[in-house]
Amino acid sequence: MPERVVLAGDVVTLQPMTIDHVDSMVAAASEDRTTYDFTPVPDGEATMRAYVEGVLADERVGWALPFVTTLTADGRVVGSTRFLDLDDWGPTQRVGGPPLGAVGTPVTAEIGATWLAASVQRTAVNTEAKLLMLRHAFDAWDVERITLKTDARNARSRAAIERIGAAFEGIRRAHVRASDGGIRDTAYYSIVRAEWPDVRAGLEARLAR
Repeated sequence: MPERVVLAGDVVTLQPMTIDHVDSMVAAASEDRTTYDFTPVPDGEATMRAYVEGVLADERVGWALPFVTTLTADGRVVGSTRFLDLDDWGPTQRVGGPPLGAVGTPVTAEIGATWLAASVQRTAVNTEAKLLMLRHAFDAWDVERITLKTDARNARSRAAIERIGAAFEGIRRAHVRASDGGIRDTAYYSIVRAEWPDVRAGLEARLAR
C-alpha cells in the first residue's frame, strides 16, 4: 500500500490517522454539527472509533490513505480527509472496490471523505490541505487524475470544489445512500495532469492573499 506521509504546510499539517486520534476527532466533530447536513461525520466516541477502524481497514488493503487534519501552530485536530479509490492500473485492481492485491504507486486517486470542525470552515485550512494533497498526488505519485465528488445537493461543497479548479464531469444519479437516509445523486469533478500547473498556481495565489 502507499507509504504513510506527513504533509506539512504553514496553516495545516496532515498527519496519518491512527486509532489514538479518536478522542480528538470526536472533539472536532462536536463543535457545531448543524454544518454537516450532507456530510456523514461520526457523532460520539463509539461511532467515531468504528469509523476510524473502518478507514484503517481500507488502508490495510491498499484502498485508502487517511489523514487527520491538524493546525500547524498548535497541533489541534480539526477534521480528517483521505486519498481513496487508489488505482495503480495493475492487473490485481478491480473496478468499484478495494484492490485484490497490494497497490503500488497510484496512477489515479480520489480526495474525499473530508470534514472539518465548524471553527475552521471557510478559512485557509481546506485550501491548504487540498494543495498539500494535490502536490503529493501529482508531484510525488505522478498521478494522471484526481477525482473529487459530493452530494449533488451540497451547494457549499460543490462551490469549494469548483474554487479549487476542478472540472465538473456530471451527475451520477441514485449513486449511494445519502447521509440523511435518502438516495444520493453525486456530482463528480476531476483534475487531470495537464490541468495541475494552473490549479496549483490558483491555489497558491488564493493562499497568498
